[in-house]
Amino acid sequence: MEGETRSQVMTLLLKHGPDTATGLGDRLGLSAAGVRRHLDILVEEGLAETVDWRAGKSAGRGRPAKHYRLTNAGRAEFGHAYDTLASEALDTLREVGGTEAVHRFARKRIEEIVDGIMPSDGSGQSIEDTTEQLTEAFDRHGYAASVTKAGAGIQICQHHCPVANVASEHPEICEAEHEVISSLVGVHVQPLASITDGHGICTTNIPLTPTEHINSERSGS
Repeated sequence: MEGETRSQVMTLLLKHGPDTATGLGDRLGLSAAGVRRHLDILVEEGLAETVDWRAGKSAGRGRPAKHYRLTNAGRAEFGHAYDTLASEALDTLREVGGTEAVHRFARKRIEEIVDGIMPSDGSGQSIEDTTEQLTEAFDRHGYAASVTKAGAGIQICQHHCPVANVASEHPEICEAEHEVISSLVGVHVQPLASITDGHGICTTNIPLTPTEHINSERSGS
């Protein structure tokens, strides 16, 4: 049970980002003191660390609550299976078939992940519905994905990338992912952050404004 609870704490930190012992306890139905004991062990083992987390808000009176997040070692616990083998295989594929062959492979992989998701019809609600389905599909495949509103758009946030090490050497993997997302939601998407570039999260912004629709006619055409 101790190990299971600690695993749940790590999963929540992976998926929801920096959080306090109280916040994690509320999600797990445990006391803050009980969760803090697990956090202390994770910090001691180098799997988690404390972070200054203000998020642009005033901390108010008293000492601000301590926030925790996973370290790179903590993220690695969720696995980067067969990284070396996969990277070598893609290197060989590039040598034999060129960049386009790698891109076709990457596109096929993503299409299998999102198989069955109906494309958006271009309306704001439809875009949001398709984005929710995409997020659920990525989450099922180990991306610890969530979706959030952001200004006039909506964002897919991936708190883990099971192929990050391979994607850092083969950018076609990320490119194909963004292409498939764009084709399904029906608007041009904008990558804002990437784990392969050293960020703690992959963020893809999806605008909800009709002017961004990729199938809209050019004015005067």
